[in-house]
Amino acid sequence: MKLVIQREQLMKPLQAIIGVIDRTQTLPILANVKCVVSEDEITLTTTDLEIELTCSFPHIPIEQGAITFPARKLFDILKALPDGIEVQIEVSELRATITAGRSRFTLSCLSVDDYPVSDHLEFEKTLTLPKNELRKLIERVAFSMAVSDVRYFLNGLLLDVNGTQLNAVATDGHRLSVSYLELSESSGLQKQLIIPRKGVEELLKLIENESAPLHLELSENHLRVELGSIVFTTKLIDGKFPDYNRVVPPLGDKIIVADRQGLIEALTRASVLSQDKFRGIRFTVSDYLLKLQVNNPEQEQAEEEVEVNYQGESFATAFNVGYLIDALKVLDDDMVRLSFTATNSSCLIQNSDSDDVRYVVMPMRL
Repeated sequence: MKLVIQREQLMKPLQAIIGVIDRTQTLPILANVKCVVSEDEITLTTTDLEIELTCSFPHIPIEQGAITFPARKLFDILKALPDGIEVQIEVSELRATITAGRSRFTLSCLSVDDYPVSDHLEFEKTLTLPKNELRKLIERVAFSMAVSDVRYFLNGLLLDVNGTQLNAVATDGHRLSVSYLELSESSGLQKQLIIPRKGVEELLKLIENESAPLHLELSENHLRVELGSIVFTTKLIDGKFPDYNRVVPPLGDKIIVADRQGLIEALTRASVLSQDKFRGIRFTVSDYLLKLQVNNPEQEQAEEEVEVNYQGESFATAFNVGYLIDALKVLDDDMVRLSFTATNSSCLIQNSDSDDVRYVVMPMRL
C-alpha cells in the first residue's frame, strides 16, 4: 500500500471517527483504525465492538492495500505536522513509513484480517426525518441519562417510534426527560430502541444542524445512520425501559410561571452554597413569590427571591438544584411553567406555551 495525500484530507475524517476508540482497550486491535485503500477511495473504520464509525472519501493511490494503523499515534503525527503539507505513507508487511517534508515516522501496524467487522448486519426498517429535528429531540433529553447505573437500560436513551410519533426519553431514576416529535408522515413502525450513552454522545457530534433528511436504519439489535461520508452503527441495549408515560404527571393545579433566565440565575447563585453530594434547595411558594433557600453542613445559608406568576395556597418543597438547572437550560421559551399535583409531588417543568418537551424532577427531603 502506498499513497501521497494532503495532511488535512486524511486528518479531518480520522478526527471525526477517532472518538469511538477507548484509551483503555483490552484488545490491541481496537486501538487501531482500519484503512482500506481501493482504486478511487480511502475507507477508515474505528470500533469498540459496540459502536462502529466508517468514513469514506475519494483518493487515487499509488498502490492499493489495507492495514490497521495505531489510531492515536497516526492522528497525533498528522496534527503535529504543518498545515497543507503533503504526506507520503508506504506500508510494507506490518510496518508503515510516514514521510512529510523532513519528518519521518515508522509505525507498527496490525493486520486487517483480525479487525472486527459488521458487514453481515441486515437492516429491515428505515425511519426518515430531518437532521435538525432528530438532533433537537436527542439534545433535549440526553443530559438525563444515567452514567453507570446497575439498571443497565438506564445508561442510554430510548427512542420510542409509534406511527407518526417519535419520542426520546432518558432517566437516571431521580429525574426523567421526554421530548416529543410529530413525524410529517407515518413511519408504519411500532418499536422501542435503547441507544447506549456513548452512542448518543458520538451521534450528537455527527448530526449537523440542518433540515436535510436523515435515515435511521433499524434491525433487531442495531441502529445505523448514514451522515454524508460517515456511517454510524451502534448496538442497542437489550432491556425493557420503564413505562415513562406512568411517571410523567398530569398538569397539576399548583402552577408557577416564571422568567426562565431569571430563575436559572437565581438557582445558580443559590447553588454556590449547596452541599456537593445532595445539592438540595428548598422551594417556598406563596402569592407571586418563590423563595429559594440553601443550607450546608457548615451552617452557611443562601437565599434568593424570585417574582413568579402564582396564586394559591402557600407550600414548601425541595429539589436537587442541579437537576432543575439542567432542565431549564434546554428549554426554548422565555417563560417556563412548573406544576405540582400536591405539595410533596414531583415537579413537571415545561415551556409555557408548548407541550413538546416535559421534565420531571423528583422531590427531596431536607
